[in-house]
Amino acid sequence: MFENISLALQGIFSHKLRSLLTMLGIIIGIAAIITIVSTIKGTNEQIKQNLIGSGTDAVNIELYQGDGRINFQWNPVPEGVPVISEKDVEEILKFEGVSNAATYTRREYSDNVFYKNKAFSGSLYGIDKNYFDVYNYFVEQGRSFVEDDFTKFRKVAIIDKDTSQTLFQGENPVGKILEIYNEPFTIIGVAEQRIKFKPVINSFQDYMTYSGNSNGQIFVSSAAWPIICMFDEPQNIVVKCTSTDEMTTAGKKTSDYLNTRITATQSEEGMELAYKNDDLLKQAKQIQDLSASTNNQLILIASISLLVGGIGVMNIMLVSVTERTKEIGLKKALGARRKRILLQFLTEASVLTSIGGVLGVLAGIALSQIISKISMTPVAISPLATVIAVVFSTVIGVVFGIIPAMKASKLNPIDALRSE
Repeated sequence: MFENISLALQGIFSHKLRSLLTMLGIIIGIAAIITIVSTIKGTNEQIKQNLIGSGTDAVNIELYQGDGRINFQWNPVPEGVPVISEKDVEEILKFEGVSNAATYTRREYSDNVFYKNKAFSGSLYGIDKNYFDVYNYFVEQGRSFVEDDFTKFRKVAIIDKDTSQTLFQGENPVGKILEIYNEPFTIIGVAEQRIKFKPVINSFQDYMTYSGNSNGQIFVSSAAWPIICMFDEPQNIVVKCTSTDEMTTAGKKTSDYLNTRITATQSEEGMELAYKNDDLLKQAKQIQDLSASTNNQLILIASISLLVGGIGVMNIMLVSVTERTKEIGLKKALGARRKRILLQFLTEASVLTSIGGVLGVLAGIALSQIISKISMTPVAISPLATVIAVVFSTVIGVVFGIIPAMKASKLNPIDALRSE
């Protein structure tokens, strides 16, 4: 085998230009496929990240009234929907795929928050002790909530960086007083997510999905929340999953569990009351599936050049057999078997296409990076695709080299030695 590979390499490098032109179809085909696959994979990852966020693997499970999230800023608290207890959270943490969970309440676009004469128009949250861990927040100024803040119902608040810049414009906000629903809350810290996610807004639905996080956030403890709203209200819950792939299952299990605790199936308006999970992974897959048929067509078109390349390999190998007729006759006269001749020419065709496959992979990777920089489109090189491409190019060599190899192995040694 090694001797055949050595002979194949000698033959290839002794006719460098001819070999390169023969490999050109393979190189172009493999490069095109690698570029398309890399772009598709990068785009799919961007779709997933754009929907899911910055790797938090967190799923929101919120209370819905009909098809819309219930907003207690405008809607009365429905009867028959209990608050989520610590025991409920403990049960949810037992679900497969759930690593952490946190309860929260929210007011979007709250118009009852002021600093002096400046109004705040972002989102107001009442959170428990786990919320910052679930969403990977860290406190970069001041301190986070402590146990006494919950047990003593302290009126303290933590703001995010956007709120700090909007309301305080460079001043240190720690220690300042916010007026929240006519109640004074002292700012104890400024929080920021470890990985800041900037979603791409391409539609009204995208805007509705992400707008709650784009205008700033203020956090108070869940214990102090009733001071603001004057009553206990059902919370939402967010579960942190062990991986992105677990998000759909973990969210569904959590929403199903919470729905078993609702005793009222309808609100006063006659609409269904139910907890629903944001199945962002499913949304990402649906978008990816929409472009799958187009992507498959592109790969099929690129594969045509591999067929052309294979025909070129077969052609050049037939020429090689004709050129080396005397050599084949001499080997047969010295006792070389048909199998030996067949294997030699198959090896030469496979080595030729394998080199073309490797060059095609390198060209595809380079082309992917160039396209990414020019069009600002993300790419993700697939190691599996590169290995398959090289193996496939080798298979092309075997398939299209079989006819020339068989022709060489069937030559009559006397006729071969007589040939001019």
